[in-house]
Amino acid sequence: QVQLVESGGGLVQPGGSSRLSCAASGLTFGIYHMGWYRQAPGKQRELVAIVTTRGSTNYTDSVKGRFTVSRDNTKNTVDLQMNSLTPEDTAVYYCNAHRLATGRSYWGQGTQVTVSS
Repeated sequence: QVQLVESGGGLVQPGGSSRLSCAASGLTFGIYHMGWYRQAPGKQRELVAIVTTRGSTNYTDSVKGRFTVSRDNTKNTVDLQMNSLTPEDTAVYYCNAHRLATGRSYWGQGTQVTVSS
């Protein structure tokens, strides 16, 4: 059974930092592209950052220069370091594992990040 378990998040002050982590189990981690998505109230879920099987990264424009995604294939984890947070970053953040060859995709349960003073 595939499980993606997010941790981190919570309440952060504007300008602050937070680190999210996602631990994966039940899948061959190294063959999945790993991504972080977020969904704010009343908005569609959007891709925030992705790290491919080869370690290449890509970010949505609004987080470039502030967020850093990384993966550890020895620990089956993917992290999202978030700096200079603004209230617009408030959302539920989801971890995703996606295998391009098969289209198979798995999701974590989500973790809330609230940026507020």
